[in-house]
Amino acid sequence: MHLQESGEMYLETILILSQQKSFVRAIDIGEHMGFSKPSVSRALGLLRNGGFVTVGDGGGISLTDDGREVAEKIYERHQYLTRFLKELGVDPEVAAEDACRMEHVISDESFRAIKKHFHYE
Repeated sequence: MHLQESGEMYLETILILSQQKSFVRAIDIGEHMGFSKPSVSRALGLLRNGGFVTVGDGGGISLTDDGREVAEKIYERHQYLTRFLKELGVDPEVAAEDACRMEHVISDESFRAIKKHFHYE
């Protein structure tokens, strides 16, 4: 299943939240992303059907191996692209916002080239 940008954002958010707390709930995701409960529920249903997340009996949301792989890839891109833009002199807040958009569209080849050029590897 191919994920759209919004699906990748949800997975990245779940990854970030799971690093901060041991139990991630839909309400936590909604608060972090600024989305309504129905929007989060719909997205989680799609991610669950796609095999990217599981939802436990108590409502805890976990990434599957496939979900974690996607989330870590997107999160890594976000971190490196933010750093790259800041090193170019971009305001840190703008760099983070732009990196958030870029992380979903940059090719693997271009991302590897940026990492290599700036010795991020």
